[in-house]
Amino acid sequence: MDRKIDDLNWKILECLQQNARESFADIGRKVGLSPPAVAERVKKMEDAGILIGYKAVVSHSLSGYQLKAIITLRAFMGKLKPFLAMVSTLNEVVNCYRITGNENIVMEVVLKDQFHLEKFIDKLIQYGETRTHIVLSQVVSYAPLEKVSF
Repeated sequence: MDRKIDDLNWKILECLQQNARESFADIGRKVGLSPPAVAERVKKMEDAGILIGYKAVVSHSLSGYQLKAIITLRAFMGKLKPFLAMVSTLNEVVNCYRITGNENIVMEVVLKDQFHLEKFIDKLIQYGETRTHIVLSQVVSYAPLEKVSF
């Protein structure tokens, strides 16, 4: 399958982004295909790397993490590669991105409380200068991708 996504595949992707547990039969009714045809298209998109996974979304606040923060890191000279090798071992990190600009890294983290935040920052400061932003509320989350038109 080439990487171009046709209109039917976009309709299937829209359904899956709204509810990844929706049955192929239900999706088929919405897009005008049989369940086996939907399953075949989904499998081809998985094989092509277009569909890269299915996840459960868990509430951080209801699972014991009272703080969510965005932390940026400006790595010290020679410390970026060691940080990149270590960051995946940090359970607090939900998402981590290497970015352009003055900082090298931006992380989304969840923490139990301000004391947990302090200990977490203590782990990071050996790698560089940090800036912490406490998340007050989430305005947009998991917005679905839409068909790109040029």
